[in-house]
Amino acid sequence: MIKKILIPIDGSVGSHNALDYGIYISLKLNSLISGLHVLDVNLLQGPMLTDISGAVGIPPYDGFFDAIHQSLNEKADFIINDFHEQCQRAGLKTEIKKVIGKIDEIIIEEASTADFILMAKKGEHFHLKKGGLLGSVAEAVIRHCGKPVMITPDNFREIESMGIAYDGSPSAQKALEFSLGISKQAAWPLTAIIITSDMEKADRLSAQIEETAQEQENECEVIILPGKEAIEIIKFIKEDAVELMVMGAYGHNRLRELLLGSTTSQVIQKSTIPVLLMR
Repeated sequence: MIKKILIPIDGSVGSHNALDYGIYISLKLNSLISGLHVLDVNLLQGPMLTDISGAVGIPPYDGFFDAIHQSLNEKADFIINDFHEQCQRAGLKTEIKKVIGKIDEIIIEEASTADFILMAKKGEHFHLKKGGLLGSVAEAVIRHCGKPVMITPDNFREIESMGIAYDGSPSAQKALEFSLGISKQAAWPLTAIIITSDMEKADRLSAQIEETAQEQENECEVIILPGKEAIEIIKFIKEDAVELMVMGAYGHNRLRELLLGSTTSQVIQKSTIPVLLMR
């Protein structure tokens, strides 16, 4: 049962889109939306502000740092008020927090009281790690928060069905159990895709899916596809068969990810629908 959804908000276009999804899902699941705005400590520290003032050709003056603090707080209050108004118009119960700190660390900390996190692929301070395909804040949250994380695309679409990429790994099994629960609660039909050319493996994974579905008194269609994981998952998404994709996150070791790029990051980068990830 999903009782609380955490949504980091920063006023960006992606953040507004994430809130649209949050409102839609919350209405379906009758859950609480918890908004979180983080005042980035890096922007509030003296050396960073000195660098910024130097870059724009304005030397720091008496009260400069106080003015920056006030400006960031005023912006935060505007974002928070907008969040509250949108949720209120939708008739939702909400809570909202404003916290100073490192963005990814605060999100991970606040996630301890939520059932899952819903966040934009690209926030206000979006940047890529070297060789990465996913914003560094989003990647850090997915890797370390221990909760399901839904990454939203650039445009909102209503969710009427969902899919899951299943490979039998511990994270995929957790994702399957979570998906079956949401599917039942929201009345979204669930389709599992197994990507393998090994029919013995396919039969074994199909049996695992069927057993888990029976335990949760739900149904799950199974589709078996040959090919490479990332390519086939993206192709399935682009066929518009579902409006939400679920998968285990970062299934391979870090060295392989650095050399080849992870399936997780590739799917998120190219997906036109939300991707819900489980570690």
